[in-house]
Amino acid sequence: MHQFDPIDHSTPTENTELYLTYDEDFLYVGARLWDSEPDQITARQMVQGQTLQFDDALTIYLDPFNNKRTGYSFEVNPNGVRIDGIFETPSEINRDWEGIWFAESSIDATGWATEIAIPFKTLNFDPSNSDWGFTAKRKIARKQEQIAWVSYNRQVNPGTSGLLTGLTGVQQGLGLDLVPSLVVSESKNFATGLSDVDTEPALDVFYKFTPSMTGVLTVNTDFSATEIDDRQINLTRFSLFFPEKRDFFLQDVDIFSFGGLNQNGMPFFSRRVGLSQTGQPVDLEVGAKLTGRVGRWNVGVLDVQQDNFQEVDASSLFVGRVSANILSESSVGLIATNGNPQSNIDNSLAGVDFRYRKTDLPSGRTVEGEAWYQQSDTEGIDSDDSAFGLRISSPNNVGLEGRLGFSRIEENFNPALGFVNRSGVDQTEFSVGYTRRPSDHPWLRSMEQGFLYRRFDRITGGLESSFMFVQPVEFETNSGNQYGTQFTREREVLLEAFEISDGIVIPPGDYEFDRYGIEAERARERALAPRFELTSGDFFDGDRLEIIGGVDWRPSSSVFLGFGYEYNDIELPGGSFTTRLIQINANYAFNVRWSWVNLVQYDNVSGSAGINSRLRWSPRAGQDLFVVLNHGFTATGSFSGLQSERSQLSVKYTHTFRL
Repeated sequence: MHQFDPIDHSTPTENTELYLTYDEDFLYVGARLWDSEPDQITARQMVQGQTLQFDDALTIYLDPFNNKRTGYSFEVNPNGVRIDGIFETPSEINRDWEGIWFAESSIDATGWATEIAIPFKTLNFDPSNSDWGFTAKRKIARKQEQIAWVSYNRQVNPGTSGLLTGLTGVQQGLGLDLVPSLVVSESKNFATGLSDVDTEPALDVFYKFTPSMTGVLTVNTDFSATEIDDRQINLTRFSLFFPEKRDFFLQDVDIFSFGGLNQNGMPFFSRRVGLSQTGQPVDLEVGAKLTGRVGRWNVGVLDVQQDNFQEVDASSLFVGRVSANILSESSVGLIATNGNPQSNIDNSLAGVDFRYRKTDLPSGRTVEGEAWYQQSDTEGIDSDDSAFGLRISSPNNVGLEGRLGFSRIEENFNPALGFVNRSGVDQTEFSVGYTRRPSDHPWLRSMEQGFLYRRFDRITGGLESSFMFVQPVEFETNSGNQYGTQFTREREVLLEAFEISDGIVIPPGDYEFDRYGIEAERARERALAPRFELTSGDFFDGDRLEIIGGVDWRPSSSVFLGFGYEYNDIELPGGSFTTRLIQINANYAFNVRWSWVNLVQYDNVSGSAGINSRLRWSPRAGQDLFVVLNHGFTATGSFSGLQSERSQLSVKYTHTFRL
């Protein structure tokens, strides 16, 4: 193994031994991670599924199809805490995916050791292919050091993996997973005084038609144990984006990714299903999904029967996606959707995309590119309902990197199962950056400079908005502390008045405003890690002061306390206002099987506060008991003047039976 950070392909400061073997049911990984200072090993995380970014850890990367495009990540720390992910592209991982696998770790006088067992039932793979993409990564947190078996351009992912050969005779049994669950909940509306007690059984069935093709059936789906969203405050004219966190939709989520799009213009965004426009859950009667790979083909089909709610009728929602791997690391594909989850107006969509990737260039650089086209079909609309885009980039961790892209989203383009928050615009984007990583500096690990320019022009003519970001310098020390400066220039052309806060209106006009900022953050690997960002300057025809700060405290592996604060002081000719967003995390892990995770949030824009408290017992992967409390309050101040509004207490037990 070799070091890839801070010095690429240098000798690691600590030795690592990795052993691999397998039987017909499991891939086993054993590792001895030597450490000359075992009492300094960082292992502060003991809550299953939580980030291991700031701990010592070992990560295993698997690309079962050896296609350099997709794969899995399995990470474990010295406490035996597991976190996993699935790659949606060769370099972009979705950490919300959760598979069934097993790991145990221990710290001793020579370092730490771990043993991992990954069931083949958890993976999609081609049994006729005995060569899998594979690599491993180790992090030594206190040294800010990262080590890998195979890496390229300081990157470790399926696109840069090595080769694991000789995997023959593996099997998945019947390939059938039965996941029954039972939820007992009590809800109360404090405004009406009404309470409701409900008991709901649910069933998820996973069946592998082949080792590389999985079908999923969900009946009476329940999402009560899903983590709640982090609150956001919107100071723009455009709707916000919240990521998907529900397990059913995260299964093989990489199959449905399209054109490199991750927000505006996405043809399929699963949060459109089972949630109203205000974010309230909508019952899903039944859902079915088929995902997998056949040869070079990647196939995904989703069909959900959504119940009626408010004025929206019950509906059938369909998504189909197919792509083919071409060239060495590229793909071309199609997507189709049908159904409208939030309206009774008929809607469908079709799209085609090409994704290019090349990592073995003589220059040692990576080149990526995407080109895509979509056409929506909405009842009563017959024009200006298409979208297209293309982008080329060179994402490098050292030296010069850049990106150039263009997209058009026409006024009536409407992916009812996707996500659009800006239409009728042409978007142009250009960025360039340079990263320097000295190999022998006494305190400097890396230094970056960057420039980004993005603009939106109305298709009918005229500028809608532009954004320029300049990062004169951002540097990281060898101890992991980060410091930076920034400058932004924005231009907003309002054709209509914009109410930015209650009773405060920005009139039509052409506004250009500059802002300056500084930021500092202590290494999150430390027990106490504060962070601070200050930005000040113009805002439309007024002024804005923005402060973002927080601190994380990890005194032990059992306790985590986090505090985050976002503050805006805005003065405009039409009036002045402030915004406050407060988040408090308080986690306690009794051990790696019992944890109590709490999130308290408040913002003065909605004038509300909320508590999400989740007690979890996970005796083994695939078996969970949750006790979840969600309680909402109206608030007149920062956690003051609280009055209960709604509450729900749920107890959910789920158990996976593998046949």
